[in-house]
Amino acid sequence: MELSVYKIDGKESGKKILLDESVFGVTPNDHAIYLDVKQYLANQRQGTHKTKERNEVAYSTKKIVRQKGSGGARHGSIKAPIYVGGGRIFGPKPHTYEFKLNKKIKQLARRSALSYKVKEEALTLLESFNFETPKTKEFIAICKNLNVADKKVLMVLPENNNNIYLSSRNLQRIKVITSAELTTYDIVNAANLVLVGETVDVLNKQLGRA
Repeated sequence: MELSVYKIDGKESGKKILLDESVFGVTPNDHAIYLDVKQYLANQRQGTHKTKERNEVAYSTKKIVRQKGSGGARHGSIKAPIYVGGGRIFGPKPHTYEFKLNKKIKQLARRSALSYKVKEEALTLLESFNFETPKTKEFIAICKNLNVADKKVLMVLPENNNNIYLSSRNLQRIKVITSAELTTYDIVNAANLVLVGETVDVLNKQLGRA
């Protein structure tokens, strides 16, 4: 499958890039995508939630009422969970939500997500460009020329470019990352995927089955 490469003015450059069918043309595996996205979101959780149990609550340990003769139930401490401010039973404790996912599953998930973008015609190839200094207005103009300014855009660069990153940092619906940082979640979360310069070749090497 070949896709045209666009220039920053929104016009076709006349070049075409052949997409590797083993990366951009596989039969999508929804379950692999689900697992990879689930792992990504789980890894973002801090897991620092904590509630105090009855042995941690700062209250007196004095017995509230006498054992017998009150006509009510027996109570030994105001720290008991049935009282307001008492300790909580089986409350959350700090722990990690991370879990292991095989490398092949993660690669299949990314290939599946990329293939979905090709089928949805939500993949745009853009020739390499650069800014001498961060220029947010020029970056917005490029997005308008590509007809993606009003969409949630993920722009993937073959390598880090600080000026392009800084130009897009204040734009809420646009995210710029490198191919090494690309995740299944980022692909699925974006309405339109823009691959810049040699990114396609890098992804073919990273995710190709050869």
